[in-house]
Amino acid sequence: MLNKGKKRTGVREILVMGVFWRILFIEAVLLVYSLGYRWLAEGSGPMELFWYAMRIMVLVGIIVVFMVVSLKHFLTRKIIDPLEQITLANRQIETDFSKADTIDLPADTPDEIKAIVSTRANMLERIIRVSDQRLQLVRFIKDTFGRYLSKKVVEEILSSPKGRQIGGTRKTVTVLMADLRGFTSLSESRDPEQMVQLLNRYLKQMSAIILAYDGIIDEIIGDAILAVFGAPESHEDDPQRAVACAIEMQNRLIRLNKELMDDGYPALEMGIGINTGSVIVGNIGSDLRMKYGIVGGAVNRAARIESNSIGGQVLIGESTYRAVQAQVQADPPKTLMMKGMKEPLVFYPVVAIDIKGTPIALDETASPGPLLEIQIPIHCWIIQDKKLDRIPLAGTTLALDETFVHIQTATPIEPLTDVKLNFDFCLEAHCFDDIYAKCIHAEPARDGHHSRLHITAMADGDRERIREWMAQASA
Repeated sequence: MLNKGKKRTGVREILVMGVFWRILFIEAVLLVYSLGYRWLAEGSGPMELFWYAMRIMVLVGIIVVFMVVSLKHFLTRKIIDPLEQITLANRQIETDFSKADTIDLPADTPDEIKAIVSTRANMLERIIRVSDQRLQLVRFIKDTFGRYLSKKVVEEILSSPKGRQIGGTRKTVTVLMADLRGFTSLSESRDPEQMVQLLNRYLKQMSAIILAYDGIIDEIIGDAILAVFGAPESHEDDPQRAVACAIEMQNRLIRLNKELMDDGYPALEMGIGINTGSVIVGNIGSDLRMKYGIVGGAVNRAARIESNSIGGQVLIGESTYRAVQAQVQADPPKTLMMKGMKEPLVFYPVVAIDIKGTPIALDETASPGPLLEIQIPIHCWIIQDKKLDRIPLAGTTLALDETFVHIQTATPIEPLTDVKLNFDFCLEAHCFDDIYAKCIHAEPARDGHHSRLHITAMADGDRERIREWMAQASA
């Protein structure tokens, strides 16, 4: 251990001064011995002893100077210079590691110093090799686990001594939940490998946008994405970035759909729900199995909001709206009482947001034109908590296209209700499969109740048949 308070002394000063004082000490002992001998044995007087001592001291001085000069040159060439070169190389490690192993020693350098240099070179080589291996391992861990967790989360786990401990901290975050509409029913009619390729293309595009807006992807559950803004690092504009990210995701999906349809895939529809609230962020699980995630009512509320969205929509909760209302453009709020919730669920359909002076708006999709007026007998099942009512509603279609269907029923259907439709109709050996939709508008009429449904899932063959009908009607 170095003593910081003491003056630093080099090997040059230590060796030279050590030789000097030792020679001086030996000569002083000889001088005292000679003077004592001449005084006791030969009976010399004081003056004679004085001049004798002076002659001896001059001679001693000459000998000391000669010895110091000659030994200094010898020690410098043989020991001091090689040791100083090693010291200089060690200092260069801090500035230029590539020159740290460059030490030129004279051929007549002592073997012990050569052994020090050789050992040092081997040690440096091992340090470099081990350091490279550790860096490669760290990169591999960050690269590999960054595909399963956000890179920010991986860095926090690796850099913090408490990164692997069970537990978490309470934070206010903004949760984004995105889910594809009708993907499950679509998967049942398509080759699994094709669906995986389709899903991967979708997730790749959406993940890139989330990361670009500094969010982390907490989970990917099938075709659903759970993203978080505000963890592990919090920012004042977390809600704004989450809303802007959601709008960008919807706009990107429109462009992706054009590519997918050119490649023979069906177009995708995505609903997004956003909510801001307090959650627990950290390692959840046990010593045997854990994950970095978030837990709290804000997550459940975001999922509830998302479940009420239709394809192309971005819905934000009341808490998020309060945080972004100065920058956001939204439609009037909708209020819904859902099972298991003590308070009504309030959410706003977002149209645009201004983030740091840059407006971001939902792209306008091309108008599908007038619906095809056609009456087809139907049965309609209300879906509550993912369960079908046992008794269906009987009714008839009034008009439809690939996206919407207007129906008439004797019993009203509440807005934002999910339904399953079955057309009691077959034409030219084609019978329609089940169609899933969400009621977006309802009103009483003379002949019962009229409902406007947004289709969330429809078989490709049924969609193609409706296109044919609309083409024939417009011809």
